[in-house]
Amino acid sequence: MESRISQVAIRTITLEAQSVSGLTAFINADFEKAVKTVHEAKGRLVISGIGKSAIIAQKIVASLNSTGTPSLFMHAADAIHGDLGMIQQDDVVMIISKSGESPEIKVLVPLIKNFENVLIGMVGNTGSYLAKEANIVLNTTVAKEACPNNLAPTSSTTAQMVMGDALAVSLMELNNFTGRDFAKYHPGGNLGKRLYLRVADLYRNNAKPMVSSNASLKEVILEISAKRLGVAVVTDDDEKIMGVITDGDLRRMLENRDSLNDVAAVDILSKNPKTIQPEALAIEALEILKINDISQLVVSDNGTYLGILHIHDLLKEGIV
Repeated sequence: MESRISQVAIRTITLEAQSVSGLTAFINADFEKAVKTVHEAKGRLVISGIGKSAIIAQKIVASLNSTGTPSLFMHAADAIHGDLGMIQQDDVVMIISKSGESPEIKVLVPLIKNFENVLIGMVGNTGSYLAKEANIVLNTTVAKEACPNNLAPTSSTTAQMVMGDALAVSLMELNNFTGRDFAKYHPGGNLGKRLYLRVADLYRNNAKPMVSSNASLKEVILEISAKRLGVAVVTDDDEKIMGVITDGDLRRMLENRDSLNDVAAVDILSKNPKTIQPEALAIEALEILKINDISQLVVSDNGTYLGILHIHDLLKEGIV
């Protein structure tokens, strides 16, 4: 039997989920106009709010800046005490409010309109002062707050945040914002490594296991053991890749051969090994390893053997 705590938590999640799904009805011509207006603006998107809506505004600003849409946060209370100076002629302004009737909002709106900036209102009351004065309205009306008293901003702030995400992602699409673009703004931590770290940054620290095509079985085993990467690359005299021999190849060879006399590298190599260019992203290397269920990649440049990238290299860097 569910405890009282669990019941409250489930009810909260259910109400907020309903509020989010209800937003699909508000993705309309005004939403498209808002996205196009911000996309075509020569300036930035300045977002303002009061109370909990101000906190949501800061989160939306952070999402927009990290995805290629220059944005600023301006607290509604501070705006009427000097911060209005951050708004430039070509900027678009968006004010977020559940009621659209807060005293600070009523003071701020006419000032923005005097500047002749386009005003977007993200509001949960389409009959409010903000909704009537805004050039474009993003409707975030919710049926009920998750708060048992229907007072504390819960469902409404969740709806605001999700509408902000919808705006940010739509702008990403219009801006053709790619993973490489994202990496420019996220160079730190594991996320940055996944987007920025290249194969060349990793494989050069590894040994370079290599044997000639006529190397004996003993030489192959010694090379694999000495270099500790579970593989040896078979090359010609110009270090062009002929194939690879892995621990697995050796086991299969022992199972299938009665005699090991006169076995050379060329007899047991696997042709057409999986290779990768040194300038490829480390995350691309990870995808190749996962898809092919292998532990190593041969790093090459136009068929010339450069080195080995091992799954452990990616683990050490937190890529996996």
